[in-house]
Amino acid sequence: MRKTDISATRRKLLKGSLATWLTAGSVPFAIGKEKPLVRVMGTHVTLQESLKQQALQDLGIRLAYHPGGSATILQKAAINPSSFDLYEQWSNSINVLWRAKSIQPLEKKRITYWDEVNSLTKTGKVTPNAKIGAGDAPHKIINVQADGTLGAQHTDEISFLPYVHNVDSFGYNRQNLPTELNNDKESWGWLLDSRFSGKVGIVNDPTIGLFDLALAAQAKGFITFNDIGNISRAEMDGLFSLLIELKQLDHFSGFWTSVPESVRFMSTNRVFIESMFSPAVSQLNGNNIPVTFAAPKEGYRGWHGVMCLSAATHGRVKDAAYEYMNWWLSGWPGAFIARQGYYISNPLRSKPYLSEAEWQYWYEGKPATEALKGPDGIISVAKGSQRSGGSYEDRFSNVAVWNTVMPTYEYSLQKWYEFITS
Repeated sequence: MRKTDISATRRKLLKGSLATWLTAGSVPFAIGKEKPLVRVMGTHVTLQESLKQQALQDLGIRLAYHPGGSATILQKAAINPSSFDLYEQWSNSINVLWRAKSIQPLEKKRITYWDEVNSLTKTGKVTPNAKIGAGDAPHKIINVQADGTLGAQHTDEISFLPYVHNVDSFGYNRQNLPTELNNDKESWGWLLDSRFSGKVGIVNDPTIGLFDLALAAQAKGFITFNDIGNISRAEMDGLFSLLIELKQLDHFSGFWTSVPESVRFMSTNRVFIESMFSPAVSQLNGNNIPVTFAAPKEGYRGWHGVMCLSAATHGRVKDAAYEYMNWWLSGWPGAFIARQGYYISNPLRSKPYLSEAEWQYWYEGKPATEALKGPDGIISVAKGSQRSGGSYEDRFSNVAVWNTVMPTYEYSLQKWYEFITS
């Protein structure tokens, strides 16, 4: 699509959104008054300057981005809802924030594109035959029930805006892959393979890194979980006994807390294999470091981005927060994050902002018919390459477990910190 066509499409969509606000009897901000400031707390993967600048251009509000490490910002948001207006992270944060009463329900009727949101957060499946995956599949925790709990039964209120999502695994430098593994199917077990000892990195997040390592331990046959989405205390003890022993043998090189740090781990050869998020793979490939984002034979660890409204946010700032949430589903943002390997909940609205080659590669899983650039403008996908795991539907039909806050959450925190400090 030509640039002029894209600009015209965006103007048309935004004009339609404005008409919706006017019809509803509200506008983003009152004329003659200072524009409201929306403070967004979240992660580096979506709180990017390019997104902020585009939102400022498209919307009549002010924005303050506060990115940070996932565990740190979750703790801050749970304790102090007045520190943010919108919180955006992964679905495993929802139960923590909801139980802490740090966030308030969202009204479906105020989500402009709710009807376009696909079935993943509404039914748990992108296709009828997809497996849902263990743990907190997003459709189980999105709807606010009559008794104030979160569940799958559809209601008029939701706990989060469904927007960015993906399946994660691990990344590895192909130049440093042991020869014996060249013809093997990729497996989570590689994270605990002795041939990588001393060169393994793990994300330092007890609701994410824990599942990477649980999947790895199970894949290696070290332990079998009755339900990997609900690990018991006894199973947790067995898992961490193993992990602490491996750490004391220096199997792990480090634990990263942000995407930029994971990029440094790999680019400096501190690690050959590590927990990884898609933007890091895109950046490393753009820097000519041959990293592959694995498609493990055991299935992926799924995550769903959540955008939540602080319990302390009201009035004009709340209106502006809805404005910003609706902007995220308006087309351009979904195309931007597609170029770093992420999906959006209403992909067809973003399709006009992607070239045919981009759409075919990122969503349909087809070989790239031309070199493709990442969101930073640097080529990150070589012509002829194909996305690991296949299409959007293929990838989300193969989720082994979702990022989850288990009933043993408090105990898992204790065991996690014992592990990383051992």
